[in-house]
Amino acid sequence: QVQLVESGGGLVQAGGSLRLSCTCSESIFSINTMGWYRQAPGKQRELVVLISSGGSPNYADSVKGRFTISRDNAKNTIYLQMNSLKPEDTAVYYCYTLVRWSNYWGQGTQVTVSS
Repeated sequence: QVQLVESGGGLVQAGGSLRLSCTCSESIFSINTMGWYRQAPGKQRELVVLISSGGSPNYADSVKGRFTISRDNAKNTIYLQMNSLKPEDTAVYYCYTLVRWSNYWGQGTQVTVSS
């Protein structure tokens, strides 16, 4: 069973920055797909960004140019650097991975952006 543990959420003013971390219980060296989703109150969960080995990250249009995903294979961790945050970025952010044809999610971390 793969476990994902997120950290780094919090409360920030509009225009500020946060960095989310997601540490995987398995080595991510050979994991092809990892990324982040988010769910705002009353809305469906939506893709923020996915990253695949050897490919370019796929960002949602709403975060392009503001958010950056990165991975550190040695630490089994991926990161989401979020800059120029907007109130509409307020949501619970979930780490995601696809391992051996099964989907895994973290427990979520709350990001709140005040105006």
